[in-house]
Amino acid sequence: MGRFSLNKKQKKNLYRVIAAFVIVATLMIIEHLTDIEMPWYVTLPLYLIAYLIVGYDVLRKAGKGIIKGQVFDENFLMAVATVGAMVLGEYEEGVAVMLFYQIGELFQSIAVGKSRQNIVDLMDIRPDSANLLTEDGNIEEVDPDDVEIGSILIVNPGEKVPIDGVIIEGRTSLDTSALTGESVPRTAAEGDEVISGCINSSGMIKIKTTKEFGESTVSKILDLVENSSMKKAKAENFISKFAKYYTPIVCYSALALAVLPPIGRLIFGYSPMWSEWIFRALTFLVISCPCAVVISVPLSFFGGIGCASSKGILVKGANYLEALADAKTIVFDKTGTLTKGVFEVTAVYPEENITKEELLKFAAYAEISSSHPISLSLKKAYGKEMSLDDVIDIEEVAGHGVSAEVLGRRVLVGNEKLMNRSNVVITSEHDEGTVVYIAIDGLYAGCIVISDVIKENTVKAISSLKADGIKTVMLTGDSEKAAARVAASIGVDSYLSELLPGDKVSEVEKLLEKAAGKDKLVFCGDGINDAPVLMRADIGIAMGGLGSDAAIEAADIVLMDDDPAKISLARRISAKTLGIVRQNITFAIGIKVLCLILGALGIANMWIAIFADVGVMVLAVLNATRALRIK
Repeated sequence: MGRFSLNKKQKKNLYRVIAAFVIVATLMIIEHLTDIEMPWYVTLPLYLIAYLIVGYDVLRKAGKGIIKGQVFDENFLMAVATVGAMVLGEYEEGVAVMLFYQIGELFQSIAVGKSRQNIVDLMDIRPDSANLLTEDGNIEEVDPDDVEIGSILIVNPGEKVPIDGVIIEGRTSLDTSALTGESVPRTAAEGDEVISGCINSSGMIKIKTTKEFGESTVSKILDLVENSSMKKAKAENFISKFAKYYTPIVCYSALALAVLPPIGRLIFGYSPMWSEWIFRALTFLVISCPCAVVISVPLSFFGGIGCASSKGILVKGANYLEALADAKTIVFDKTGTLTKGVFEVTAVYPEENITKEELLKFAAYAEISSSHPISLSLKKAYGKEMSLDDVIDIEEVAGHGVSAEVLGRRVLVGNEKLMNRSNVVITSEHDEGTVVYIAIDGLYAGCIVISDVIKENTVKAISSLKADGIKTVMLTGDSEKAAARVAASIGVDSYLSELLPGDKVSEVEKLLEKAAGKDKLVFCGDGINDAPVLMRADIGIAMGGLGSDAAIEAADIVLMDDDPAKISLARRISAKTLGIVRQNITFAIGIKVLCLILGALGIANMWIAIFADVGVMVLAVLNATRALRIK
């Protein structure tokens, strides 16, 4: 992770703060800790110099705001309060308010810069260059934007994969931690797809590009993260509206505080005490500056989005991060989300006159020409080389299975309908998954159970969500028996089976109608065939975004890998970020209201006002940066 350093503007502001601080500190030491009495015509110019050094930009911005008609902002508040203090002869307080305000602004700038740098470091996936293999066999270093589809690139150990492509030569391990948050490297060899942004950990590989850089995974991810701040949360919009009305109100309140009490005292025959009430009004203005809330709330969401990004969770906007905290129902598509979407043989039940090995062999040979997922799982389970010469007269029976002559024997492989159609009597029943029945020479030979394998972290993910009070629902096109088996094994609250793609949308709409108040419904799918449902839900989460353009485009939140436990993590980041936002709003407004009352009553002096402004802002910003470190 790169080291953070001050930029040119921050360094300039730091030097200004230091210069003003040295002047003010020297004057205060001479005035309060020595017997030296300095005349006003010496102290006033020195205080003015310190004031202008540290505050000239605030005065300039306030002046521009007045000219443009945008009067009520923090620059206007600071300008009026500090100029007023100087006019009243309170030089120390006037300069101190501006000095500490600028210290707070510098601190806030550094905190935001560091937060951005953390995200840049964590998402440091943009390649600087690409090694292009030219037609004459030379290697030329080029900008990734200049690489065309079908180009051959060399990726050396330690380099980032610059553009999505396919390995045509070599074998390596790919570090995908910057994309997925996972530290375990992925093995990749000839024929495997590679994703831009991964780091080549070991061997040199040649890849043939399948996309232009602008369409590559790394570009889409960076665009998504950079644009996430454009979609503001309700809390951010509230703060913007709050500041819009709050600042004019406190300005007019300060004016009333400066004018009405002295006039009242005059009416009743007392001394008006103009200076005291004006100073109270100026103190009131300093306290009222809303920068602590205005700065810390967006910074909290920015930190939460950055934290999620570092863990392979891409959130398209603060509004989605905020809404996720209100999720009470999460609906899962089964295949590819809770399960691997890969069929595997999980049980073999042969009849007495045949072995498991023989049953698998006949089934695999009969399916030798098929590319159906079930056929592939049978051939994978058999695991031995097969020759087409041993199979003749292959006939696929649509919706039922296959018939073939294997090693001189007639073999049927398929579902119960195929057996019934061929008058084969099934003598054993198994309903723990998808059951493939086998008949040899017209007699039932046994069955093979094929199941979609549940992901390693699925049970943990469902358990974690249920512990947080989240209702979990599984949707699937599988049969009732298969769906019931998966639902029971992973622990979801309810499930709906035998659904067509269109049915999933209608079922989600029914669940949305049942949602109470601000409760949100989340749909989580693989992002490939689930686009309509992802868009219909309050929040759409797509899994397996690594290499899936559809997932990145369709969803509001994208999980870069296939780990369902990331859903619980995303919700935890959302809830904790929102908690930090609420803490800052409550703390900042609470302290300010208290100090405003004390200021109006004359109890709070300018130093308390400085704490209520700068101190509260610093504490709120520090609290906001915690969002980057949520675990």
